[in-house]
Amino acid sequence: MLVLQGTIPFEIMPEHKITMWLFIYHLLTPCFVFGLTEEGNKGYGPVFEEQPIDTIYPEESSDGQVSMNCRARAIPFPTYRWKLNNWDIDLTKDRYSMVGGRLVINNPEKSRDAGKYVCVVSNIFGTVRSSEATLSFGYLDPFPPEERYEVKVREGVGAVLLCEPPYHYPDDLSYRWLLNEFPVFIPLDKRRFVSQTNGNLYIANVEASDKGNYSCFVSSPSITKSVFSRFIPLIPQSDRAKVYPADIKVKFKDTYALLGQNVTLECFALGNPVPELRWSKYLEPMPATAEISMSGAVLKIFNIQYEDEGLYECEAQNYKGKDKHQARVYVQASPEWVEHINDTEKDIGSDLYWPCVATGKPIPTIRWLKNGASFRKGELRMQSLTFDDAGMYQCIAENAHGIIYANAELKIVASPPTFELNPMKKKILAAKGGRVIIECKPKAAPKPKFSWSKGTELLVNGSRIRIWDDGSLEIINITKLDEGRYTCFAENNRGKANSTGVLEMTEATRITLAPLNVDVTVGENATMQCIASHDPTLDLTFIWSLNGFVIDFEKEHEHYERNVMIKSNGELLIKNVQLRHAGRYTCTAQTIVDNSSASADLVVRGPPGPPGGIRVEEIRDTAVALTWSRGTDNHSPISKYTIQSKTFLSEEWKDAKTDPSDIEGNMESATVIDLIPWMEYEFRIIATNTLGTGEPSMPSQRIRTEGAPPNVAPSDVGGGGGSNRELTITWMPLSREYHYGNNFGYIVAFKPFGEKEWRRVTVTNPEIGRYVHKDESMPPSTQYQVKVKAFNNKGDGPFSLTAVIYSAQDAPTEIPTDVSVKVLSSSEMSVSWHHVSDKSVEGYQIRYWAAHDKEAAAQRVQVSNQEYSTKLENLKPNTRYHVDVSAFNSAGYGPPSRTIDIITRKAPPSQRPRIISSVRSGSRYIITWDHVQAKSNESAVEGYKVLYRPDGQHEGKLFSTGKHTIEVPVPSDGEYVVEVRAHSEGGDGEVAQIKISGAAAGVPTLLLVLVVPALGVLACSGF
Repeated sequence: MLVLQGTIPFEIMPEHKITMWLFIYHLLTPCFVFGLTEEGNKGYGPVFEEQPIDTIYPEESSDGQVSMNCRARAIPFPTYRWKLNNWDIDLTKDRYSMVGGRLVINNPEKSRDAGKYVCVVSNIFGTVRSSEATLSFGYLDPFPPEERYEVKVREGVGAVLLCEPPYHYPDDLSYRWLLNEFPVFIPLDKRRFVSQTNGNLYIANVEASDKGNYSCFVSSPSITKSVFSRFIPLIPQSDRAKVYPADIKVKFKDTYALLGQNVTLECFALGNPVPELRWSKYLEPMPATAEISMSGAVLKIFNIQYEDEGLYECEAQNYKGKDKHQARVYVQASPEWVEHINDTEKDIGSDLYWPCVATGKPIPTIRWLKNGASFRKGELRMQSLTFDDAGMYQCIAENAHGIIYANAELKIVASPPTFELNPMKKKILAAKGGRVIIECKPKAAPKPKFSWSKGTELLVNGSRIRIWDDGSLEIINITKLDEGRYTCFAENNRGKANSTGVLEMTEATRITLAPLNVDVTVGENATMQCIASHDPTLDLTFIWSLNGFVIDFEKEHEHYERNVMIKSNGELLIKNVQLRHAGRYTCTAQTIVDNSSASADLVVRGPPGPPGGIRVEEIRDTAVALTWSRGTDNHSPISKYTIQSKTFLSEEWKDAKTDPSDIEGNMESATVIDLIPWMEYEFRIIATNTLGTGEPSMPSQRIRTEGAPPNVAPSDVGGGGGSNRELTITWMPLSREYHYGNNFGYIVAFKPFGEKEWRRVTVTNPEIGRYVHKDESMPPSTQYQVKVKAFNNKGDGPFSLTAVIYSAQDAPTEIPTDVSVKVLSSSEMSVSWHHVSDKSVEGYQIRYWAAHDKEAAAQRVQVSNQEYSTKLENLKPNTRYHVDVSAFNSAGYGPPSRTIDIITRKAPPSQRPRIISSVRSGSRYIITWDHVQAKSNESAVEGYKVLYRPDGQHEGKLFSTGKHTIEVPVPSDGEYVVEVRAHSEGGDGEVAQIKISGAAAGVPTLLLVLVVPALGVLACSGF
């Protein structure tokens, strides 16, 4: 065989002797053909294993170089070159270096190196170009240094703080906002939102707590850099809060998305109270992959598909008003291959059609490269191929969203006929009366002409004999006379060859006992018979199929079994027959020469199949009409239907109430009644006959019933208490199933006991079960009557039973007396006081703060009204503290007592005792340590505490001594630990520790460990 490639610029290189052969080919006679064939078959053109990708190089990077990767396999080894913006790169310059095909750019500069790069790979078989890769330079400038103006906003009014990000590339920034200092980022909630489109901070309505300095924090993930703006002071202006209708300020625009991408839409509204945000798709259900986050401000559609294209709407609403915004989402797609080219060998002189089809939106255009150069556009067809047509081809599909490449090598083949790789079969078997095809497939290029002979007789086409275009010989109605030697002759302009085989006749295979039709009920067994005769010299096998699909006896062994004990018998046993086993069974008796088949039907009677075509019509508030089509009755008439429903409240399907209550088997419609208004439902239908209940239908499309006014009143209405001049009203919110409509909320009515006129307020959040009414003129502990009812867009529901509650009491007015403070140590003090006489007091608050701190930084301890004293802990040593006590109840805090100043004691000694000896004397250990010297800022040593405890336990016997030595008993069992600490009025100092053992006399090893004083142990021991 001769394999040659198309013309490319040749470089005569001694090490590439095959290149010289290609050149000589055009000058010499075909006698050189075979010298080229063997070596040419070993090589192939470049095939990409890695191509360059888009790269962003940070302008401030300290790396000093950037690389573009390119790697291809080829035989012989390929050469690489690079293009920038379609100009060849001079790789001899020091700025560039190559490692294999990898291009390294040293000290990259935006003005010289930014652009589109292409890797070009060549060898003697052709040239290919990589996909284009863009090298960009990323940057994120700092914010301008100018001060930002302060923003003053009345409380209750919405505010927008502008980020105004600095110049940057690429446009993939993420935004957060700092409050007062780094790294304190503001939390986002229903009231606050940061747009990831422009970085602005939106506050639905400003509160006093929003006061502070705000800075826009901008991050670029591509270049891993962040900057933040100068702080913007936000100053809320105190004002009686007013209500404002919803006003959408963050509006998503018409969006073009690529198929499979994730799409984010933003919507946020200002208003007081904070508007509720709802998303919908105009006249269509929301995508299954849609997800709403950020308290409703962000709609994300994951893995977007063409069917997700459409008009999307955001609605913002509070009880003062609502606002809507709509924009369209368009879904397009980058090119994607439907059919692409592959390496191909074609005979010289033959025709070529190379299909190359891509899909995308908009529809991609197709163009071709040959050996890296522009070749054609559209589909590729070539006639009468020559060696010059060989080479490396690239099909390129592109649209506005991308470009894809398919690479393949075209080889042109020329050779004389040869049967070496595919000779004719030496022995061909054919069944009596049957048909045989004797293949003749030599390797040849161009395609040869064929002729056949039987013995010495030349064969021609006739009624029983036909020579096909591909060289095969067909003989039908085989007889004994057709046996003999057959020879195929193949010839083209490069030579000729022949191959011979012998044809022998066998007895035909016949079904002698065919399967019969069978009728069974689900769960029974069925038998299909099948017996055949065949040529005794051949092996016989039986193949069973159901409705044209071969039965896999290994996978289906639970239901199918065949008789393998009796030769020529292929009987099939079907066990525990199910509905899916019904159909046409075919038995095929087969040898290696021929086969014979016979079929029969298995009828299976059983429960009905699932109904189909469920449609929901005439949707009302508590009823819908259903229609459906009959499923298969499985040879037993349907006696009745059951309709089931499911809501989002439960995953369980439940039988629905219907009209008529009994749905007979000849019906195909019914009405479902007693549904919940404004509830999403799915329905399914189950058919029943005398043999059982069938599988349920597919669920219907999800629908929502019409709305209706609520008919259930909130329960557990009550309240009372709260802060001064407040009336707190509470109730149990109604669950979603009782909302019955959109815009659900509550109307709260209340009035002082004995008055006639009710005051009403509206609560628009359906999840809230609490309302606090503030009125400075409200007397404390006043009796009120309250009641609550639900409402929606269809009307109001009934009021609850009237409850009696009391307004908040006044905060205490008395001051605790006889406040006394006693210092216990350097870190503790106790505080005591006398109770006030006010019976409404719920407890007492003790405030304490260091003299050098502000009063606003005071720490607080609260105790119940049963307590007369408390202990303050974790104080600083030798520090002056201010302490006061005040009473409190649910309305607030009373006036504080007079402030008491007191100084904590100096800290305990920081030096731990140094144990200098541990001597055993009979049944005692004598342990000695050096005296501890207190520093000037520490409390004087008053003595020592010694804890004698078993090793591994925390409790033991505590000794106290003023000496520097102590005797302890020798442990009777195991090891004991002796802890020594200095004691002072400021507390206990640090610990020295030693282990002693009763196992042997002598001085134990000292283990000195610095630990925090075990105050809990000392306390338990009475110290």
